[in-house]
Amino acid sequence: MITLPTRIVLGFVSGALSHLIFQGALGTLYFHAGLIPALPWSLVPVPPLGVPMGASLAFWAGLWGILFGALQPRLGSRLGLLGSALAAALAALAGRWFIVLPLKGQPIAEGLDPTLMLVFIGFHLAFGIGLALIFSGFWSVLAKPSTAGEAEHKIRAMEG
Repeated sequence: MITLPTRIVLGFVSGALSHLIFQGALGTLYFHAGLIPALPWSLVPVPPLGVPMGASLAFWAGLWGILFGALQPRLGSRLGLLGSALAAALAALAGRWFIVLPLKGQPIAEGLDPTLMLVFIGFHLAFGIGLALIFSGFWSVLAKPSTAGEAEHKIRAMEG
């Protein structure tokens, strides 16, 4: 059984990697389609700490991953992998639209601009799918029984 602290670490790493890999890939496609003005991997420093924007966004994605990791046993058993991915995407999207944007003094839900709304729905779906896939990959590796222990047991059985 995987402990809560392990799930939290796996969630953070999975969330950060999902941002860098899945959202980054989709952002590159969006950029080449002319839907966003810049490539997603930005090194422009952002306040208050002056870290690169890509690293800042990966950190925040990791925090969403912590929430996912903490809730994963409940989500996964009820919703499955796809349902878990959709739940993560919806939570992150709702957080952006109804918490982050208003705190930044921007209109909720991308100002109801249909193009921007679709772009960010896509970003968050890519994030949720990536998060669930990466997390489940880590989970399956850690949850496997030890092959070394099995081999030792077989050797002892042959000797005895």
